[in-house]
Amino acid sequence: SKTSKLQKNCENTMPSDLAQRIEYSEKYSDDSHEYRHVILPKELSKSLPRNRLLSEAEWRHMGVQQSRGWVHYAVHRPEPHILLFRRPLGTDPVTGKVNAELEREAKEKYQSDNVPPARRR
Repeated sequence: SKTSKLQKNCENTMPSDLAQRIEYSEKYSDDSHEYRHVILPKELSKSLPRNRLLSEAEWRHMGVQQSRGWVHYAVHRPEPHILLFRRPLGTDPVTGKVNAELEREAKEKYQSDNVPPARRR
């Protein structure tokens, strides 16, 4: 299976310090999702599948550590070692599910943070 092949590649090529070299961006958002990107050590890019996104089990097995609800949604083709993640606004980081109250608060915060300067009086 694809997962076991990826896991085998990681186990065969991943020195123990690679997971410590994974870099995480700050979170950023739009009106529906929060986003972050994760930069893997370039040595790991050889283990990445070329034409599909990673499942949560796969990216966690590679050493990526983040709360629940994040989905690998796009590949940055020029730099495949940069993984792009998103999750809906209001996702509970413990359960990975959208919480209606957290969603409302996140959307209100996004709107108040993005009011044009002329309207902030």
